Amino acid sequence: MPMAVIDLTRTLCDDMPVFPGDNPVRLKPAATIEKHGFTNYRLETGMHVGTHMDGPLHMIPGGMPLTDMPPERFVGRGVLVDARKCGEIIHSDILEPYSISQGDIVLFRTDWCAQFGTETYYFDYPVLEPRCADLLVQLKVNMIGLDFPSPDKAPFPVHQILLGNNILIIENLQGLANLKGVGKFRICALPLKLEADSAPARVIALTEEDEAI
Repeated sequence: MPMAVIDLTRTLCDDMPVFPGDNPVRLKPAATIEKHGFTNYRLETGMHVGTHMDGPLHMIPGGMPLTDMPPERFVGRGVLVDARKCGEIIHSDILEPYSISQGDIVLFRTDWCAQFGTETYYFDYPVLEPRCADLLVQLKVNMIGLDFPSPDKAPFPVHQILLGNNILIIENLQGLANLKGVGKFRICALPLKLEADSAPARVIALTEEDEAI
């Protein structure tokens, strides 16, 4: 069976919604074919807009920058956790039915992504309880991915737990519904190689038959 490629990334665009207090995204034409003979754009953005990856340095003093992470950390077997019925808090027992192994990339589907662009998206999103983060540390996953803006709210205990153990966090995914019914799949989540705490990322799922995975 041919491999299917499923894009889980939100498009980065001018003036897109950002977390309250973050600088707005500015993506503007810098040159046009009609005037300059070529097209070019200028981008001004923070690291935590759209689909992006939080690295340890984001919350941990002396934490590892993403540029120091080996590239194999950005690719792994995906596990889709259906958290649509969890309500405001995603508890650790949601993980019990799933087979999660060391190095996996665990995606939490809540469908909160449908609220993107509304006033509630960055305020009323669900969060992971700290015990859920503790369990993910015990399972030694590489990364988690969320279709909502953050795994927690201030003072950010889940960020501290995960990033303190070098578990990466992908925020603002979309399209996780497209993985429903998919058997095995891999996640490729590549952040821009920037000297920064975090970075925008392109995240795709690769689906194949059992032997190909």
